[in-house]
Amino acid sequence: MRSDNGGEFVAAVVVDWLEEAGTNTFHIAPGKPWQNGFGESFNARLRDECLNEHEFWSLAHARVLLERFRVEYNSEHPHSSLGYLTPEEYAAAHTIGAA
Repeated sequence: MRSDNGGEFVAAVVVDWLEEAGTNTFHIAPGKPWQNGFGESFNARLRDECLNEHEFWSLAHARVLLERFRVEYNSEHPHSSLGYLTPEEYAAAHTIGAA
């Protein structure tokens, strides 16, 4: 897993959990967000289009709104990096045996 050096990604509990899951970690150099461009782009979009737009009244409410964002992001929102397809459309077109 590639991430920045935020406290949530260097915390011993998280590092231990990732190791138990068989996932290696790679931390980008401090002050170099371009080393994790995909993650930084997604986080910016999540912040701009969901987190900054809503006030979460409870954990359940946050889950509903975040799930709504996830579905829209993957099935309705075209991505320029995918030739203006949604991630679902792109995956379907690039699956072995796809037409």
